[in-house]
Amino acid sequence: MNIELRQLRYFVTVAEEMHFGRAAQRLHMTQPPLSLAIRSLENALGTALFRRNSRSVALTPAGAALLPEAQRILQQTAALPDLLRRAASGASGSLSLAFVSTADYSVLPSFLREFRETYPAVEIDLREATTDVQIEELTQGRIDVGLLIPPLPEKARLEIDYLPVLSEPLILAAPKGLQALRGKARADLALLTELPLIVFPRRIAPALHDAILACYHEAGLTPRIGQEAIQMQTIIGLVSAGMGIALVPQSVSNLKRPGVDYRPLTNRTPMVETGLAWRRDNASPVLHAFLELLRKK
Repeated sequence: MNIELRQLRYFVTVAEEMHFGRAAQRLHMTQPPLSLAIRSLENALGTALFRRNSRSVALTPAGAALLPEAQRILQQTAALPDLLRRAASGASGSLSLAFVSTADYSVLPSFLREFRETYPAVEIDLREATTDVQIEELTQGRIDVGLLIPPLPEKARLEIDYLPVLSEPLILAAPKGLQALRGKARADLALLTELPLIVFPRRIAPALHDAILACYHEAGLTPRIGQEAIQMQTIIGLVSAGMGIALVPQSVSNLKRPGVDYRPLTNRTPMVETGLAWRRDNASPVLHAFLELLRKK
């Protein structure tokens, strides 16, 4: 069966006018070729679409069933050029984005809000993942972009581009009511050395792990590591339970949890960076629209 869009357009016009002469005028053609085209469509479908006599035209049951489907097909066809333009410009399509848990309390919400407002037709697939997992997902092409904590492994830099988006100090997360913090706006690590440190495993987030230990080493201290956890929510939950203290990026203070005090440190604090990483050869228009929007911030 070979049905042309032209035939469907002729059929819909006749069905709307219920008159071959008026339909021909709307289509800027004469009546005989219009009638011939409708006959050809009926032959292709193997059924009559109109009941005709000298005075009237009416749809058959088959014609009535075809009409809404034909209208839908023509509407979808008319929308194709705009759909393709939007896809080529990144205004529609999908974006898979992974993020470290710390980004959920800093840049991620504002990034997503602005992108959603600018490109509402884009479907965003979000997944939380540690930096090492994101690097693997990027190199394998399973995600478009990752919000992670650098540095990137040397091998990954050959195929992954990186854009820094946030740099922030570490602060203390401690159980409420600690004597060493009473009446103090800032925390001194030297007064907290008896408390276990809850920290990311180095294999998961080497830069963050090293920055945390550097705070202690700068102060001439050695931390007593009590627990390791790979999710920021878990670390703060352990602090809330009185299992120890943690040094976390400043934006994590947006994670409000009963029983947790956040304080800046008196000690010199290294900055922790968060950035976007993506495959250099990823030509996705949606990805490049996302990156372009963020570069303007």
